[in-house]
Amino acid sequence: MTPHELEDRLIDFAVLIVDITEKMPKSYAARYYAQQLLRSGSSPALNYGETRAAESKKDFIHKATVILKELRESYNCLRIIKRTGIHGTADLVDKALTESNELVSIFVASVNTAKKNLKK
Repeated sequence: MTPHELEDRLIDFAVLIVDITEKMPKSYAARYYAQQLLRSGSSPALNYGETRAAESKKDFIHKATVILKELRESYNCLRIIKRTGIHGTADLVDKALTESNELVSIFVASVNTAKKNLKK
C-alpha cells in the first residue's frame, strides 16, 4: 500500500466516523461517545500528514505511535457504542470496527518495522 493509498484509507475512515456520529441519538451518553469518537476517529487522518513529513526515523515512530493510540481509542469507543446500542446504524459501526482493527494492524507493523530499521 502506498502512502497516498493509506492516507485515503484514513480519510475514508474519518468520513465513516462522521457518518456514524451524525446518526447517533441526542442522549447525554450518545453525545459524549459521539464527540469522543469524532475526535479520536478523525485524528489519524489529520496526523498522517505529519507522519509523512517526519524529520527522522524517531520522529516518524513517535508520530505513527500517536496515530496508533488514536486508532485504538476509536476501536474501544466503537465497541462501547455497539454494546450500549447507542448507535444509529449497527452496520456502519461494524464496518468501522473492522476498518479500525485493520488500520491498527497496519500501523503496528509500520512502527515495528521502523523500530527495527532504527537499530540498523
